[in-house]
Amino acid sequence: MELHATTILSVRRGNKVAMGGDGQVTLGTTVMKSDACKVRRLNEGRVLCGFAGGAADAFALLERFEEKMRDYPANVPHAATELAKDWRMDRALRRLEALLAVADGKHSLLISGTGDVIQPTDGVIGIGSGGHYAIAAARALLAHSDLSAAEIVRRSMEIAADIDIYTNRNIVVEELEAV
Repeated sequence: MELHATTILSVRRGNKVAMGGDGQVTLGTTVMKSDACKVRRLNEGRVLCGFAGGAADAFALLERFEEKMRDYPANVPHAATELAKDWRMDRALRRLEALLAVADGKHSLLISGTGDVIQPTDGVIGIGSGGHYAIAAARALLAHSDLSAAEIVRRSMEIAADIDIYTNRNIVVEELEAV
């Protein structure tokens, strides 16, 4: 059976960066859990990390990213690049099917298993089955509202939850000061 999970969204606005994730974990056509926490604070609360994909794969990558953050504690892009290099080169890691969204006060990054580390121009990252819906909603709200980063994340995730069957409205949003 295929495990489906999730929607993660990160938005930058003003002096804040926010990241949110829904709580649904689905196995096949069955919702197995509705309150999973898929956004974590790392590096003593200075870095947000959200993950989407197979749960075991996502946790394995999250652990690897935490190791890289210990190696490069003040340099999120370097830690992300080192993880992406390992992910691409390591035979076991290459089989992992997950994506990570990472944000600190200066950077918002998407890390993929193909070795990509992408910093979006507009500071909006969406991953998972509802990621594209959440990105579209966030970009519209950024352009046409004065909502805060956290409010944009929450409302965009709610819109994604109304569209994507693998996303629910049990949303956790974390926020950091941006530089």
